Amino acid sequence: MCSKEETPKNIEEVTKIPKQDLQTQPGVTHEMTPRPLVHHLPTGDHLEEYHGADKLKNKIALITGGDSGIGRSVAALFSLEGASGIAITYLSREEKDAREIKERIEKQSKTEVILICKDIGTEENAINVVKQVINKWGRIDILVNNASEQHLTERIEDLSSEQFERTFRTNIFGMFYLAKHSIPHMKEGSVIINTTSVTAYKGHPMLLDYSSTKGAIVAFTRSLSLHLIERGIRVNAVAPGPIWTPLIAASFPPEKMESFGKQVPMKRAGQPSEVAPCYVFLASNDSSYMSGQVLHPNGGSVING
Repeated sequence: MCSKEETPKNIEEVTKIPKQDLQTQPGVTHEMTPRPLVHHLPTGDHLEEYHGADKLKNKIALITGGDSGIGRSVAALFSLEGASGIAITYLSREEKDAREIKERIEKQSKTEVILICKDIGTEENAINVVKQVINKWGRIDILVNNASEQHLTERIEDLSSEQFERTFRTNIFGMFYLAKHSIPHMKEGSVIINTTSVTAYKGHPMLLDYSSTKGAIVAFTRSLSLHLIERGIRVNAVAPGPIWTPLIAASFPPEKMESFGKQVPMKRAGQPSEVAPCYVFLASNDSSYMSGQVLHPNGGSVING
């Protein structure tokens, strides 16, 4: 079911991140060492595979950035929970990762996967993405707005207007566009899950544009929840802490990767597979009395606000 590099003996083994070359944006899974966990969870001194319980049986999900990182794990777990169809958006450099997760899902489940190579930062592309999903399945039950990008900038004077706009387009504009054009195809009981970040609450001195978009996502989640609650559509978010994903491998210099995540109380970076169950919970009826909320899988950091 899994390749050898994705099934280490324990969580300590997979969180020992060695120095490695900084990847080109966007980062890709197949160039990472070690590769992030997709559906294994730490249990005592070993790792166990995630076991589904048909919590998303026959659901149709659209996951942006589902080729790698957290989105990849969310797609895998959704399939194990019985989703009948999953659409994954990705960028051209991520083609290999996208095909890998499609093959993985279709081998481990009966879930059908369609891959959509589109930059969701423009409304035209967002409309096209939604159209492809509707043409295939006729509805969207779960929208996971997960695609994101970040760029380290040491001085605000060096943050170009082009980068600033680009980060906002990917991280929040695309989220708005996809919600806007997906909602007409969502019925009562459908859900929207947005990926924000611990940086929305704590800030980050070198991620000014990224942290700003993540703060906007929190406000967008709360407002959209109030906007849609009478239609019976729930909207929630997940705010991960330091998680070992291609976004990190394409952002931080080699000397900082070894210490990545060690500042949190658990003293290690998290794995995508430790975040994805939050999305399963929010997508399923288990969270039927929750909307406008944010979950915090962040290694033990206490967040108030």
